[in-house]
Amino acid sequence: MRQNPIRFGLIGTGRIGQVHAANIAANPAAELVGIADPFIDGAKSVASRFGGTVTDSPEQLIHSRQLDAVLVASPTPTHVELIEACVDAGLPVLCEKPIDLDIVRVDALRPKVAASGVPVALGFNQRFDPSFARVHTRVLAGEIGELEHLSIVSRDPGPPPASYIGVSGGIFRDMTIHDFDMARFFVGDIIEVSATGARLFDTGAREHGDFDTAVVTLRAASGAIVTITNSRHSAIGYDQRLEAFGALGMLQVGNAQSSLVSYSSGSAVEARDPYIEPFIERYAQAYALELDEFIKLVRGEHSSSPNFEDGRAALMIADAAQRSAEEGIAVSIASALPIAN
Repeated sequence: MRQNPIRFGLIGTGRIGQVHAANIAANPAAELVGIADPFIDGAKSVASRFGGTVTDSPEQLIHSRQLDAVLVASPTPTHVELIEACVDAGLPVLCEKPIDLDIVRVDALRPKVAASGVPVALGFNQRFDPSFARVHTRVLAGEIGELEHLSIVSRDPGPPPASYIGVSGGIFRDMTIHDFDMARFFVGDIIEVSATGARLFDTGAREHGDFDTAVVTLRAASGAIVTITNSRHSAIGYDQRLEAFGALGMLQVGNAQSSLVSYSSGSAVEARDPYIEPFIERYAQAYALELDEFIKLVRGEHSSSPNFEDGRAALMIADAAQRSAEEGIAVSIASALPIAN
């Protein structure tokens, strides 16, 4: 029998909120019923394109009794309260990362989430990128033997505004947290973190005591090593690469091309345009597939959506990386938590 669409409420209509609104509207298994944003003009604009009623009160939307699930794309400081409100209302929730910038607030909410049985998923969308997911499947199948070394490169085209850096929690909690989740996705529990950060070019990073360049080494309980390379700028475009290495071989994911056209002459051979720049375009499929997987979770089907524990673990690693970079020491971490596969 054909199932009724999942009735979604969306909280937050910024850049990511608009991506989610478009994906809900395009998905035959979903319906955008309501939109909440204190910036009511933003909610009205999104509703005019994708449907749904509007309110400036997330609480009013959550308690409207018209929803099957909620997608939270509001600023990070609101996440804990909104997740808790959804859990109290018995509504499955997909929340953008991170849960919060403070692990104490995350741990205060943790028992309620665990006891509730209400599905809580975290927006680590990169797990669903088709290329990364394919490598993960082939690693699990033993194609390269035991995974010995995972290398992740993530460089943004340019730094965010200084005002954003000041409230972001820093490069490790804001940017590298996706890579920390990807590391756990591939190698499991992380037991030690070593990080080095530098302030080489971005005035916003200097102003707020953040780093614009970072290299992180993670040691997994399995013995595998993960290296992560980050930068807040990249002249070649959005630089997103991954390499999985084992005794039997290697699997690699290269950058997404913005064009298939190349140019050769006496001064250049096979010259191409820069890589895709907007992260929303690079991970468009990943966001859509993330929604598909969450809908399975809402319906009680098997789902590989990252959960609250995955979000907590990634934040723990980010906190350890921050301490490591500031103090110049390796930081041990206890993160023996289940991985959603």
